[in-house]
Amino acid sequence: MNIEVVKTFIQFTSYLNLSNHFKMIVKLNLFAIVVLIFTSCNSNQKNKNENMKDTFEVNKSEEDWKKQLSAEQYSVLREKGTERPFTGKFEEHYEPGIYTCAGCGNELFQSATKFDAGCGWPSFYEALDKSKVKEITDYSHGMKRTEIVCAKCGGHLGHVFDDGPKPTGLRYCINSVSLDFKKKDSSSLKK
Repeated sequence: MNIEVVKTFIQFTSYLNLSNHFKMIVKLNLFAIVVLIFTSCNSNQKNKNENMKDTFEVNKSEEDWKKQLSAEQYSVLREKGTERPFTGKFEEHYEPGIYTCAGCGNELFQSATKFDAGCGWPSFYEALDKSKVKEITDYSHGMKRTEIVCAKCGGHLGHVFDDGPKPTGLRYCINSVSLDFKKKDSSSLKK
């Protein structure tokens, strides 16, 4: 159900010769329906992602993940949280090297593809290899986005958007706490 449909219906009810009390009841019921729809979409997405955890090479219990990761890393990587913008250790980090998954060490992005998107999170225009990340349609927060998870352990990394620079036009917006960094000599990096 589209929010514009709800707005149109509410405007239509104002033209009807109905009591203000009845109009309020109709509006409250419509609001409740919209909330239920968004809530069910969000919970369905979480259930789909929980069912996927058996499809990854690294498959640990949640208790093992809690032992390995910091509280903030666990919140982001395992519970699909988001760190506050402009607070991550890699947001303004530009040393040559490879960014890896903080959960499993999978190599994800190289520094040569990192750029300043001004969004408050590390941004890359290309994954090291498309097979290193997995895209999942995400309907949380009442919108459709493309979530990025580590293809090896399923850890939540962030989202990818189509407003990035050339040559790909993509912006992989990644949480710093989802990443570790391996410093490398710039001559050994893919160009």
